[in-house]
Amino acid sequence: MRITRRIAIASFMAIALAAPAFAADKPTILVSVPGLTFPFFVHMMNAFKAEAAKQGLETIESDGQVSSPKQTADIEAALAKGVKGIVLSPNEVDAMAPALQEAVDAKVPVVTVDRRVPSVTGILGHIGADNVKGGEAQGNLIVKMFPNGATIVNLQGQSGASPAIDRNKGLHNVLDKAGPNYKIVFEQTAGFDRAKGLSVTEAALAGMSAPPQVINAANDDMALGALEAVKARNLKGIVIIGFDALPETLGKIRDGEITATIEQFPGKQSAMGVDMVAEFIKSGKKPDQQITLLTPAVITKENLNEAERLSEAK
Repeated sequence: MRITRRIAIASFMAIALAAPAFAADKPTILVSVPGLTFPFFVHMMNAFKAEAAKQGLETIESDGQVSSPKQTADIEAALAKGVKGIVLSPNEVDAMAPALQEAVDAKVPVVTVDRRVPSVTGILGHIGADNVKGGEAQGNLIVKMFPNGATIVNLQGQSGASPAIDRNKGLHNVLDKAGPNYKIVFEQTAGFDRAKGLSVTEAALAGMSAPPQVINAANDDMALGALEAVKARNLKGIVIIGFDALPETLGKIRDGEITATIEQFPGKQSAMGVDMVAEFIKSGKKPDQQITLLTPAVITKENLNEAERLSEAK
């Protein structure tokens, strides 16, 4: 799929207005995230920019607005402008492949962060968390807390996004093998979105004769939405598990309202992705391994100090 010339020109103009002219002595890279309405991606964008500045790189910032055509248009516009590299978290696995392949074919180094696009050949590298292991960590925590079984609501992430697919796979890897006493009584996507997390959880609770023992969410935004739904019904004792270790969630864990989250170190991922592109731009050196996956960690009240963004918690 190639975007229309009209979309490309419009996106090019938007980026041109938002970004300074290329500095003569500093290479410019595109840094892109799926959507800046998500706190997780705001943190990732800030890490991209901070590390690029440390590496002596200029940046063009792209907010994908949770739209693969928009993120595709931003890539096309940046290529037309002559960027020296691209570091991005793709909005969708399949929909972003053509634009990324076009960049690779144009000899522009591409590093994906957080979300992989494995169908594209020639990508310089990928930095991410092992999301399957992250989902397994959620499942293992449930089994540890409820050794005799539990009823579980599972809020899945954005359809087509590799983290959503992998986290769900990891959760099922554990719970499907743990025995019939671990029952997923409701399972539906809430799009990694807080408002949808609230509405989907409300619908789930409304259809149940008894509340679940666990609400497991593929990200913290959905977990926070689920918490609102639980509070609205004045329900007590439901274990809520998120994923991403957002500052707001860390505060809720500290205060006993959310049980746990999964830390995947997005700031570290983002910095490593920029470093990989910077090294290639400066010396032509490719990474020793194309795919680097960090192991996620369970964060509870007992080990809050291990969270990357604890200092931001209120």
